[in-house]
Amino acid sequence: MTTTALPSEREATTAGAAPFRLITAFAVYILLLVWIVLWKLELPWVGGVDRVIKLVPFLATAEQGASKPSEVLINLLLFVPFGPFLGLLAPRWSWRRLAGVTAVVSLALEATQFVLAIGSTDVTDVLVNTAGALIGFGLVALARHRLPAGGRGILIRICVTGTIAALLAVALFVASPIHFRPPGSGIGHEPGSAVSPGERP
Repeated sequence: MTTTALPSEREATTAGAAPFRLITAFAVYILLLVWIVLWKLELPWVGGVDRVIKLVPFLATAEQGASKPSEVLINLLLFVPFGPFLGLLAPRWSWRRLAGVTAVVSLALEATQFVLAIGSTDVTDVLVNTAGALIGFGLVALARHRLPAGGRGILIRICVTGTIAALLAVALFVASPIHFRPPGSGIGHEPGSAVSPGERP
């Protein structure tokens, strides 16, 4: 009688299947992404921000100012890992499908901010987030051409290690005395501005 052994994680990686550690790292990344985008690493809250939809990207409108370069850069960097993760989890996807999925995820986050009244809804974020994911996807495509056989395993290790590093960085930030004040929690601070430990609500 013959028995069929289950493929090991290394064999699954070589064959193209997504190993458990990559799926786990992606799930952790998504949780961190949602927490950062919606609540800026603070305890979740609801309400406190006017519901505003900004349909003009980057430029100022009657209700909203122009997009700040620092915020645009942060959004771009936050979504760069989204591309490599999807590129490894769904290697047959085209860049168009990845862009579409990223745009849908971004729209969902923007809609959540509007419904919960926890942030402005800005089309700039959707465009920048999608661009960040495409940059990450392009980096993975470039690495595949330059890395030797078995390079997918190297990329997976980079994604997992980067997620662990990000998780540690978030833990250090949460434990630090610098935090972002939720909207409506005090007077004299703009939503999302940093506060010292003595000012924390």
